[in-house]
Amino acid sequence: MRIWLSVLAVTVLSWLLKASAPLIVAHHKLPASVIRMTALTAPVLLAGLIVTELGGQEIDWTQLAGVGVAGSLGVLKVPMLVAVAGGIVATALIRLSVG
Repeated sequence: MRIWLSVLAVTVLSWLLKASAPLIVAHHKLPASVIRMTALTAPVLLAGLIVTELGGQEIDWTQLAGVGVAGSLGVLKVPMLVAVAGGIVATALIRLSVG
């Protein structure tokens, strides 16, 4: 339940940040670097929440490896369903090989 509340909070915060920008800068054009940086805010916060939730009391490195594989596939523009499946398969294979 806590993770869903965190995701909801990040979503609302992202919407507020995106909605407040036009109100604040009104008729000013923002530099491209600022636009790129603010576009990455929500994914970075969500990644932090995922790693924190996976960490919990004791870090399961196989889960972190699976999330890393899924994230890497996402960066390579693989469809999301395939990226998630790749992360699941990587986690399962690591757990099978380690025992």
